[in-house]
Amino acid sequence: MSDFRGMRRGALSRSLARGAVRALLLAHAGSLRLLRTLGPRRRATPPRIDILLTGTFHSDNWAAAHLRPLAASKRCARVRVVSTFPLAPIDKVEVTRPPWLLARAVGAVPARLLAFAWIALRERPHVVGGFHLLVNALLAQVVATLVGARSLYFCVGGPAEVVGGGVGGENRLFSRVGGPDAQAERRLRDAVKSFDLVITMGRGAARYFQEAGVGAGAIQVLAGGIDGRRFRRADGAAECDLIFVGRLAEVKRVDVFLEVVARVTDVMPEVRAVVVGDGPMRRSLESLAARLGLEGRVSFVGSRVLVEEELQRARIFVLTSDSEGLPLSVVEAMMCGLPVVVSDVGDVRDIVEDNVNGYVVPPRAVGAFASRIAGLLREPRRLARFSEAALRAASVHELTRAVERWDAVWEASTAMGVTGSMPNGDRPR
Repeated sequence: MSDFRGMRRGALSRSLARGAVRALLLAHAGSLRLLRTLGPRRRATPPRIDILLTGTFHSDNWAAAHLRPLAASKRCARVRVVSTFPLAPIDKVEVTRPPWLLARAVGAVPARLLAFAWIALRERPHVVGGFHLLVNALLAQVVATLVGARSLYFCVGGPAEVVGGGVGGENRLFSRVGGPDAQAERRLRDAVKSFDLVITMGRGAARYFQEAGVGAGAIQVLAGGIDGRRFRRADGAAECDLIFVGRLAEVKRVDVFLEVVARVTDVMPEVRAVVVGDGPMRRSLESLAARLGLEGRVSFVGSRVLVEEELQRARIFVLTSDSEGLPLSVVEAMMCGLPVVVSDVGDVRDIVEDNVNGYVVPPRAVGAFASRIAGLLREPRRLARFSEAALRAASVHELTRAVERWDAVWEASTAMGVTGSMPNGDRPR
């Protein structure tokens, strides 16, 4: 009986979540139609652009990789970011946190979004945008229309933010629907079509949106910029063999990483691994490591470390995620000269060439991960060859190149009025 009641409660919860998602998307579409009819005219973009953004940031490195090159563009006057995460200082980037009384009254995320909307109404920036479609960029689109600004969507999670109505993404409401929702997916696609500028991390996501009907000129491929002075290969012997860097959340499948380490240590007992990051699953993952007999072989070092130093002490970077865009952690690792063994998800093939600078294996394929890793560790010459190839591939994502890409994006956008043609070299293929 208790199992039956639990099933009924689960079905009711999914039904309520589906209804809430559909109502939210219907309200979003209706608001856009109304504002486009009765709202202000679109303002011209000046030579120097004032940008307002919001997003859920989990680390300084991730935020800096996106914000630093944007702010360094010669067309950018200022980037103002509304965030609950205390970001490190960046030139021309101003971080605003929502009032603590408001956060206490309505919750951290609603407070952030309310503060974001209020600042847009008060300061009327030229570009208003959000990281992740759900719900940051959806709100940014409405607010941009309300103040006559350009709308900007950073699609950092790839097509998973849209496919199935966002059920495979990380938004707590949309992921609770329990299964794909074709109606929600259609509305999300329509919403993306209406953005003035869509920034994707890789070419696969760009192709997906083009096939969904988003104009090619509105889509720009720009995965972020990594500071090559920090993330570089270091001299000296490695201190650990395998490293994972990321949030300890379900989508990252750190449990699979631990199973891979256990499989490798069965044949190579001396192998050691490091997990860099924090998150809601840390305790359960530490317990899993103990059950797998990995005590003393896997170190959980948290997020309060210098990521570049941890990478420089490792031999191979491993990413076992179920879903990604183009992971910046992979780019950072390769800039430090690490070959990578990664799940074949998102746009990882934009930078990882199988059997050249790393390996791309099916998601959750523990045996395939383990065999590729063990093979690399047993062959130092191949490991060194992959390391050189990783450095070459990652160089295109160095900070100065990302700044140049943003300059090209804004120049093209201005030339076309609202959006521009895609600069050479980054058109989806």
